[in-house]
Amino acid sequence: MTLVMAKKKKGVQYFTQETEDAIVEYNGATTFEEKNKIYHERIHYAFFKLTENIIHTFKFYYTEVDNIEDLQFEVISFLLSKIHLFNPAKGAKAYSYFGTIAKRYLILSNQKNYKKRVETAPVSILEEDENHSYEIGEDQPIERLSTYIDEFAEYCTENIFELFPKGEDAQIADAILELFRKREHLDIFNKKALYIYIREIIDVKTPKITKIANQLYDIFKVGYVFYLEHGYTKF
Repeated sequence: MTLVMAKKKKGVQYFTQETEDAIVEYNGATTFEEKNKIYHERIHYAFFKLTENIIHTFKFYYTEVDNIEDLQFEVISFLLSKIHLFNPAKGAKAYSYFGTIAKRYLILSNQKNYKKRVETAPVSILEEDENHSYEIGEDQPIERLSTYIDEFAEYCTENIFELFPKGEDAQIADAILELFRKREHLDIFNKKALYIYIREIIDVKTPKITKIANQLYDIFKVGYVFYLEHGYTKF
């Protein structure tokens, strides 16, 4: 399946206020012909570039489809199915709103297909994943900590563009969060190995990783104290 991409000049921003206005007009249109015209002329290219950038920036390459274009088509179709829910009166910008939806869809798809690969992997590979180390809250039941880690990772993932507005910072944060998401399949016990693992995902220097890791840790720490006191998460 081939996606048709409108030609745009280099350097032009692809998701602008004009795009957001077009989405509002699309939702207010009453005929299929009008919606179709607005979408193809003023929205499709923005969705195309948004999904393309997210797939490659965060390396969502675990997929059931034959190629990345097909995956991108899936995500664009999902965005289109949710376009009627966008309401600028609630304060969200269209770029952030649809970026979050696309990333959430890709994370769920990525995790599902990664799990399938793990389940079909040779037993010899999985036998090494019997033990895990957690430094924070070892005096607490491991199930409770695990629940908090899942909710922490989900919160940071869903709000990653708000927490880390700069593209590279968001990429680094996502690479660190990948350690949380895949912790049950990792056998890493020292800091140096963790940094190497992160740099395999994104090529940045150690001080940059440390800076973003510290920001995530601040969120983790405050949220975990609240979780221990109240029994539920609030970030």
